[in-house]
Amino acid sequence: MRLFVALELPPAVRDDLLGAMGGVAGARWQTDEQLHLTLRFLGEVDRHMARDIDAALAGVNMAPLTLALGQVGTFDRRGRIDTLWVGVTPQAEVAALARRVDAALTRVGIPAETRAFVGHVTVARFGRDVGSLDGFPARPLSTTPFTVAGFALWESQVTHHGSAYRILARYGAARP
Repeated sequence: MRLFVALELPPAVRDDLLGAMGGVAGARWQTDEQLHLTLRFLGEVDRHMARDIDAALAGVNMAPLTLALGQVGTFDRRGRIDTLWVGVTPQAEVAALARRVDAALTRVGIPAETRAFVGHVTVARFGRDVGSLDGFPARPLSTTPFTVAGFALWESQVTHHGSAYRILARYGAARP
């Protein structure tokens, strides 16, 4: 199983992101079902480890987060842009949750994350050819805050049409 832990985005936020997609040659835009904010990528694990991961994540305390879409950014590989993303604010609260998730996972034998955390929603991926990014967003993104009241364990299945995601378990935020 290829797993990751992520925040689900409310439908209105996904609609806003979908409406902003376009204007960049060579972009492979994410679909509605692919829009999420990754807290921790786990990679391939067996079903026994998946059960341990589920149990560990069930113990992570989370207060509801109030976030807003933020700056646009990119990730590159070997000097070539391969990912276009939209950040969220405030980053500190999402990063703190990602650290709690990571700590829970290390207790069940998942190696700690070594990369710096950047809270973001991937909106496009690129092959070799990347057009000018000046056309994104195709329309301004909303800055209206939204609340996320939990996170989920997702499975990613790579297909010839891209990645297909399925939520395996949801973990709710503690009520105030």
